[in-house]
Amino acid sequence: MRLILAILIPWLNFFTIGKPISGFICLLLQLTLLGWIPAAIWSVYSLGQYKTDIKIKQSVGK
Repeated sequence: MRLILAILIPWLNFFTIGKPISGFICLLLQLTLLGWIPAAIWSVYSLGQYKTDIKIKQSVGK
């Protein structure tokens, strides 16, 4: 579900993963039509990093 959100509404994805400053920067980037594609790519990349961080924290916690 977050992947779809990252592609369609990239700035909102940053707020769901706890990065509000990046969310505002992404919103400014997304306001331009040409900035939508880089914003979506950045959002998907950040989501992947977030998931990796969660997996690392879970493995260290065991």
